Amino acid sequence: MKQLTKKIRIRTTITLITGLHIGGSKDNVEIGGIDIPVIKLASKGNQPYIPGSSLKGKMRCLLEQVAGSPEIGLNSEVNNLFGITENGNKNDSGTLPSKLIVRDAMLTEESVKQLIECESLDMPYTENKFENTIDRVQGVANNLRQIERVPAGAVFNAEFIINIWDDDNEQEMLDLFNKGMSLIENDYIGGSGSRGYGQIKFGEMYWDELSEANNWKA
Repeated sequence: MKQLTKKIRIRTTITLITGLHIGGSKDNVEIGGIDIPVIKLASKGNQPYIPGSSLKGKMRCLLEQVAGSPEIGLNSEVNNLFGITENGNKNDSGTLPSKLIVRDAMLTEESVKQLIECESLDMPYTENKFENTIDRVQGVANNLRQIERVPAGAVFNAEFIINIWDDDNEQEMLDLFNKGMSLIENDYIGGSGSRGYGQIKFGEMYWDELSEANNWKA
């Protein structure tokens, strides 16, 4: 790995099929308010977003699972795309930088408008879902809590960058990335996925190449 030869940029959308909860700060929770809020971006007027780390972490986890790797760092193909630190290295392959960049996914302008104008939402951009646990001995509901979710139908803009180096097998890396995207669609992101949260669908993908020849711009 001596020279970066190109960057491949993939732009797409993420549509929520079911409500999404990615946890945020509880610092300003009021009495009687939301118990478990979603993560929001203050600079965007407290709009919810999908952190790139959530997408990237989920993709890596799923790819390692289908490869039969019980721990992070045991699959060389995954390590090559996602990187591995010295402390996390399990197979003596050395420290590798991540070749995959995942941007934070922001709401599309159309979704911002629709969510603001939606009269059925409990809060700007989000809904409030009540959940509880069942005491199977007494047959009663306990631990009632309010969970904030981004509602189904919301759409986010997503962007990924794959760095291709001179000794990389480009097609293998792109195939692995596409496999990861497919695995996410058939799983979930965020919390409470086993209870139906976080199912998503990627939209059409737009690919372009950035290289030194075009000043790394597209």
